[in-house]
Amino acid sequence: MTGLADQVLFRDGRVIILDKPAGLASHPGPQTRESVETYLADLTFGIRELPRLAHRLDRDTAGCLVLARTARAARQVARLFSAHHVRKTYWAVVHGVPDQTEGRIDAPLLKLSTAADGWRMIVDPKGQPAQTDWRCLGTAEGFAWLEFTPLTGRTHQIRVHAAHLGLPLVGDPVYGNGDGERMQLLARAIHLPLGETPIAAQAPVPPHMRPWLSQCGYRGD
Repeated sequence: MTGLADQVLFRDGRVIILDKPAGLASHPGPQTRESVETYLADLTFGIRELPRLAHRLDRDTAGCLVLARTARAARQVARLFSAHHVRKTYWAVVHGVPDQTEGRIDAPLLKLSTAADGWRMIVDPKGQPAQTDWRCLGTAEGFAWLEFTPLTGRTHQIRVHAAHLGLPLVGDPVYGNGDGERMQLLARAIHLPLGETPIAAQAPVPPHMRPWLSQCGYRGD
């Protein structure tokens, strides 16, 4: 990858909203050679400070990722996320077809870690409160296109809640069966009530999700 400047969905003096490619981690890790942070120097656009990630997306999740361009903006955006004032919308393709057209998942999430298996999030009454609204946008034989709106911001929330619903994400190697497919999850849109004029951005459907969504009735942006 040569850079992320052409992945910018929105930019002003406070924030950048990127269309993060699936397969690119947000942060570096022990086995992560490149991440969004690798390319921050290419995203200054005339401001001396390097932009800062305001939140994160899983490596295999595509779509809207917010970067703050200054320390002041970082503090402002962090307050919005902490107060759950940022509205995020996700699209996913899941195994199975729901019995209802919409609903709310209210299932607390707890981090479980073992030396043998590493860590994962589980639904557990002792966990942190987690709520996700969902609705079905289309179906095909054996799978469905769902829209998720998380009301809280827990790690892996969409993936765990989808599995808890009995509808695991296609391609999810942790909370589904992996099934040899790329994970079908897109951070489709984000809304930031920052200042007098709210900021909004929408990410396009990535190529690896188009065939699946098309079968569920998606006809393009």
